Amino acid sequence: MPEAISTESIRIVGAGGDEIEAYFAHPTEHSTRGSLVQIHHLPGYDRWSKEVARRFAVDGYNVLLPNLYWREAPGADPGDAAAAVRAKGGLPDLQLVADVAGAVAHLRALPSSNGKAGVIGHCSGGRQAVLAACNVDLDAAVDCYGAFVVGTAPAEFPLPIHGLEDHLGDLGCPLLGLFGNEDSHPDQEEVSELDRLLTEFGKEHEFYRYDDAGHAFFAADRPSYRVAAALDGYRRISTFLSRTLD
Repeated sequence: MPEAISTESIRIVGAGGDEIEAYFAHPTEHSTRGSLVQIHHLPGYDRWSKEVARRFAVDGYNVLLPNLYWREAPGADPGDAAAAVRAKGGLPDLQLVADVAGAVAHLRALPSSNGKAGVIGHCSGGRQAVLAACNVDLDAAVDCYGAFVVGTAPAEFPLPIHGLEDHLGDLGCPLLGLFGNEDSHPDQEEVSELDRLLTEFGKEHEFYRYDDAGHAFFAADRPSYRVAAALDGYRRISTFLSRTLD
């Protein structure tokens, strides 16, 4: 574990050659290490997301958190930026994939990179982490309760989201999934269906499910936070990343 980390706001090249904001957290020691792209949740590029990025930097990784809402609302409050993106129908999948690819390229070009890169996402970012892992050259992916990785969002859902069934056969790296059994999106049936499809495609994956936990159980600043599930989840993420990125 590094003795110190450094953080800064930088610019990276994303989809279409656009320059977007990103939060970069990394150990200060001179060494090579694995890298992690963190996809923020639907509430956006907020304080909690940056706290998570710092946590993984303390674990010894170069972590890049792209502000996926930068184009719509550069410099805006995270809640306002998220509202602007929802009003437009959410992020296009192709744009997300290209933004993650740009973040991965930036990380792998760093002198401190060991060449390995993974992706992690929570909530909507969980689905997007799986999407990225099916379309970008990655060494690991972590899906924290991503909704609609399979299935389609109901008509009353605020965003039109479709499942990734047609992408799953292209998953190119090991996948770790962490889910709450009291979650409604994804519910237990959706998690089981995702497990079945990945098994059918012969994709390496491991899923863990937590009782007394629903959606956003990692979010320490929300009532949904569940200490036992979050602590065990972080332990499993640490073990998984050590195996795939170190």
